Amino acid sequence: MDLRQLFATNLRRLRHSRGISQEQLANDAGIDRAYVSRVERAVTYVGLEIIGKLSAILDVEPAEFFQKPAKRATKRRSTE
Repeated sequence: MDLRQLFATNLRRLRHSRGISQEQLANDAGIDRAYVSRVERAVTYVGLEIIGKLSAILDVEPAEFFQKPAKRATKRRSTE
C-alpha cells in the first residue's frame, strides 16, 4: 500500500468513526468537498497544511494518517 492509499484509508476510517461527512470535514477545513473525495480515493496528494487542518478537526496526531492498519484477527470455525 503506497502512502497516498494509506492516508486515504485512514482519513476515511477516522472520518467515519467520528460520524463526520465529507461536506462537514471540507467546510471545517476550509477546502472543497470534491478535494476531500479525491484524497479519500487516493487520486491526489495532500499537502502538509491540509494534513494539519484534518488532524486538528479529527483530533488526532498527523502521524495517525500514516499508521498501517492493525491486522484483524481471523475467526476460525469450530469443526465440532
